Amino acid sequence: MIETARLVLRPWRPDDRAAFDALFNTPAMMARLGGLKPPEAMAQIFARRLNDYARHGLCYWAVIDWQEGVLVGSCGVRVADNYPGTPVADQYEAGWRIGEAYWRRGYALEAAAASIAWLWAERPAAQVLAWTTAENGASLGVMRALGMDRRSALDFIRPGSGEACLVHGMARP
Repeated sequence: MIETARLVLRPWRPDDRAAFDALFNTPAMMARLGGLKPPEAMAQIFARRLNDYARHGLCYWAVIDWQEGVLVGSCGVRVADNYPGTPVADQYEAGWRIGEAYWRRGYALEAAAASIAWLWAERPAAQVLAWTTAENGASLGVMRALGMDRRSALDFIRPGSGEACLVHGMARP
């Protein structure tokens, strides 16, 4: 578990599934992720969080506002083992999704910074990467605020969607 001034990041539990779907499967949240998903697809996305943690001991964790006691998003670092044949395959990937009701509160930056600090303390990672599309200005802003720099040599086309992903990263301090 990771604690910040306002948040707790913890592994997902099977009983988080309904809250996960309600928070993430909305038009605004899925706008850059292929649109609303049927229940089976959401089950696969949720299962990936559980499987990442089971295999690697890290994942995009559940992000809880500890004062309100509510799920506000998902953030963490994972091994990008579902990007075979791309320059980011098997790299450490930082990622975040904060529910739209919680946007513009700095949760993504706070949770991502804590996740990356955890990575440096717990893993021998030489670098951490993050990526998104050119249209996702909010995530690009978080990457810059974290101190990540552009890694254009690692840009790739997302398998399955054909979207161009812009890669940013930072080396271990």
